[in-house]
Amino acid sequence: MDLKSLIREIPDFPKPGILFRDITTLLRDPDGLRYTIDSLTEKCASLSPDYVVGMESRGFMFGTPLAYQLGAGFIPVRKPGKLPAAVHTVEYELEYGMDCLEMHQDALHPGSRVLIVDDLIATGGTAAATAKLVQLIGCTLVGFGFIIELRDLNGRQRLPDVPIVTLMEY
Repeated sequence: MDLKSLIREIPDFPKPGILFRDITTLLRDPDGLRYTIDSLTEKCASLSPDYVVGMESRGFMFGTPLAYQLGAGFIPVRKPGKLPAAVHTVEYELEYGMDCLEMHQDALHPGSRVLIVDDLIATGGTAAATAKLVQLIGCTLVGFGFIIELRDLNGRQRLPDVPIVTLMEY
């Protein structure tokens, strides 16, 4: 299946000069969505995660069905103030400024095998910050899974040396 044909390109969003890869058109296509989850499952199965961690919000859309298919639990990583119990927080650098991500302190057990999933890897900042949260708890990061990789932005260079699965590249 040609997944790229299901990704809408929106020029100058969210600001001039950016070509936004919109996955909502992939999500609305039943065959495309099924193929995406099945392909990600097939490529990530050998990593044998205990948990799939997905970042807010598009990581939830792919991470939850992937966790189900892999027989793993799903853990959400959120922006500050969204989780009700005690959290671990990691601050990370954006292109312009700083941001934070949080995960419940009791979300993972030390030694658990964790796969981090998101829709897209660009500069790698969000994925690298999520990896820090996972490692802070003492878990084993077994890999990353992304639907799209924007190769020219070199995001994988910011990530730990573990397998990185992508379904399409631009």
